[in-house]
Amino acid sequence: MTQYLISFDEGAMAFPEEDLPDVAEAAHAVVRQAKNAGVWVFGGGLTGSEKMSVVATDGTVTDGPPARKAYVGGFTVVDVPARGDALEWAAKIAVACRCAQEVREFVFDPTAE
Repeated sequence: MTQYLISFDEGAMAFPEEDLPDVAEAAHAVVRQAKNAGVWVFGGGLTGSEKMSVVATDGTVTDGPPARKAYVGGFTVVDVPARGDALEWAAKIAVACRCAQEVREFVFDPTAE
């Protein structure tokens, strides 16, 4: 099995505020499906980039986002047999969250086991 990161950018979920309960329920339904299928590893939404901290290589902590164009808004990690399976889960999440999803494979590191 291979793990994939399915993610979307902060601000990508652009829908009317009154739709939030429906979007949340749809997203939770996909999570339940993934758990029932045994492919769910971990996932969740993230607080806004204005609440992030950046820790430099010298240990200096800077509150707030660095000057970049995009920040991760939410993510899911699935453990599936093939990339096609990850793309299928990403499609379900895209429909539920009403925004495009990025799919990337984690690099296997045999020394981490």
